[in-house]
Amino acid sequence: MPDDQRPYAVLDIDATLSDTSQRVHFLQKRPKDWGSFFAHAKDDAVLDEGLAVATTLAADHDIVYLSGRPERLRRDTVKWLEDNGFPEGKLLMRGNNDRRPSAVMKLARLRTLAQERRIAVLVDDDVKVCDAAEKAGYTVMRADWGLDAETQPTLFEAQESEGRT
Repeated sequence: MPDDQRPYAVLDIDATLSDTSQRVHFLQKRPKDWGSFFAHAKDDAVLDEGLAVATTLAADHDIVYLSGRPERLRRDTVKWLEDNGFPEGKLLMRGNNDRRPSAVMKLARLRTLAQERRIAVLVDDDVKVCDAAEKAGYTVMRADWGLDAETQPTLFEAQESEGRT
């Protein structure tokens, strides 16, 4: 199948491909320390399950990384993906001043991507993103391998109420 006809596989990064558990504590403070949270993203460990899913999907899909990280982290994010052996792919990031909830921001990006080509699957850890995508008719793989009962609620709250990741 020619590359321009391969469907997209869209993958989230934080808590899907990268282990955010070592930096989520920056969001448990008041006020949240977003600067430190994002500054340490380049140090995240790889979630092995996420790498395996990305690698498997890359065999017959074009990969799109859809992250709630702000655009200013593009260089560090690209380097992290490359350094950790993730397949090549298009990287879509949140605008630096975009504070929409992740479900809203990501669904808008999915709709734009779907105008280019079929989206075969979205892989994401955020329950609200997954629910919204499924409701809109997209096939979803829920990335539950990065879930940590203690830290995940903090990340979910940040994604939805503050539109930051």
